[in-house]
Amino acid sequence: MKSSIFTFKDQDGIEIFVYKWAPDSDPPKAAIQIAHGLIEHAARYERLAEVLTSEGYICYANDQRGHGKTGGEENKGYLGENGWDAVLNDMKMLTEIIKKENPDIPFFLLGHSWGSFMAQDYIQNWPNELKGVILSGTNGYVDENLLKVGEMLVKKELKKFGPRKINDKLHNIVFGPFNKPFEPAETQFQWLSRDQDEVNKYIDDPYCGYVGTTNLYGELLYGLLKIFKEENERKIPADLSIYLISGSQDPSNDMTKNLMKLIERYQNYGIKDLTYKIYEDARHEIFNEINREEVFQDVISWLDSHLE
Repeated sequence: MKSSIFTFKDQDGIEIFVYKWAPDSDPPKAAIQIAHGLIEHAARYERLAEVLTSEGYICYANDQRGHGKTGGEENKGYLGENGWDAVLNDMKMLTEIIKKENPDIPFFLLGHSWGSFMAQDYIQNWPNELKGVILSGTNGYVDENLLKVGEMLVKKELKKFGPRKINDKLHNIVFGPFNKPFEPAETQFQWLSRDQDEVNKYIDDPYCGYVGTTNLYGELLYGLLKIFKEENERKIPADLSIYLISGSQDPSNDMTKNLMKLIERYQNYGIKDLTYKIYEDARHEIFNEINREEVFQDVISWLDSHLE
């Protein structure tokens, strides 16, 4: 695998860091754009990229605003004004770069967690860019009343402290419930994986597991209120290939209950090529789970079957 890092300036002049992983054998059979989760970063997908490049896929993943090298220390957990839409537009800009570098090969989008929410928004806006989309650790439902209460709280916090305040209160509302099913727990991140080494790596990573700003959680609420609206979901064309994967013990989608709500809606909208797989006992980060080799092989099989 050939690894490199490059940057591009987004519409607001922010320098976006991108990891590029290319197969040793040219040319690649398809390109994959990876969107990482909230409060983590793109370099964590290198192992997935190693597997994909060994099968002839070229992979790109950017550190989103407020994350990894793009956010740095100065803007850690801060997306900026209209942050959700800005992150989405940065993804589209990266798509254009990828397609320019790799013309005439199939193009796929893979999003995990927050990245899968971004991918849901992406396919509501630019579905024709894609051969298919993979949604990992995604969700299809958050109680609207809860979102509205959250929105009111965000407004109050913004007024009182401004957008850059490191906000434990909002962080705990978003992430607090996730570890409860695994208590008594060795760490507050047991919900991520059964592989303790992977959990420890996450804890030791300065670009993971920190508390974000009021702005970050406000933008998350804004995005969730947007992507689950029927009029937006109906923009997804019936002929787009969608693959959804999750652990059965992923608390972020209520142990797949809220994932199934999304799948049922997609089925009702008439999406023809809709596949999903639930991994028994796996938790949120299925690419870092004890059964990750199985997950990798399933992803490759799905991609290989969608090249034509």
